[in-house]
Amino acid sequence: MSLHYHCPLCKHALTLTDKTYRCVNNHSFDIAKEGYVNLLPVQNKKSKQPGDNLDMVQARRAFLSAGHYGFLQHAIARLVSKLKPVSVIDLGCGEGFYTHAIANSSNATVYGVDISKPAVKYAAKRYENAHFSVASISQSPFADSEADVLVSVFAPLFADELARLAKPQSTLIVASPGPWHLKELKSFIYADVKPHTQIEAPNGFSTKSTELLEQQTVLSVEDIKHLIMMTPFAWKFRPEHWQEIEQKGPQTVTLSFYVSQFIRD
Repeated sequence: MSLHYHCPLCKHALTLTDKTYRCVNNHSFDIAKEGYVNLLPVQNKKSKQPGDNLDMVQARRAFLSAGHYGFLQHAIARLVSKLKPVSVIDLGCGEGFYTHAIANSSNATVYGVDISKPAVKYAAKRYENAHFSVASISQSPFADSEADVLVSVFAPLFADELARLAKPQSTLIVASPGPWHLKELKSFIYADVKPHTQIEAPNGFSTKSTELLEQQTVLSVEDIKHLIMMTPFAWKFRPEHWQEIEQKGPQTVTLSFYVSQFIRD
């Protein structure tokens, strides 16, 4: 069963007619030429351009296209495939790197949601095997208890919203930084690099399993710059840090991820 979008203004179901989604209250949302639908009303925006900007999107796209996170992408897609879901929501899907891999490896109907319009625009234009929408993952545009699998890769977790979306006994898959993820790059700006810890089960879920995926890889200076620009600590890099990266040249960097599965109670 495919999921149905619901209206972000009145929460009634949206019906698609002639490339326009419309609810019983006549709120309407057009499908963009790239194939996505914008379900983020202006009044719900906290800034003019919420989410990742175009520069961040392009940096992440360039880095991910190089394949360095391919082992994480394959692991997530494999986990979802084993669950044999009918419907999957990728919350905070970005440019669709994980979303399209999930769709390729399963027979599920897959939805990607992200608040960044530049990211969703890219995803929808490139990947036709999933449904993409611009929306806040804290107020996702879906009815209650419809998703078989929820996926969150480096995205904020809104426990109440996750519990609302998930069917009973459905699965939430979360990818988060492993203990020493990017420790070599963090050492440029932190005197004492602290290890990441596993995330706890969100309210309404129980932990099923956690797997640690880790490898070290040699990255070019260009790859390192793209990687930093797609991380939350990019703003802490000062000119002297960028200069030091240039001087050091290619570096071995630790890529480390926790992949956790939680079951809806």
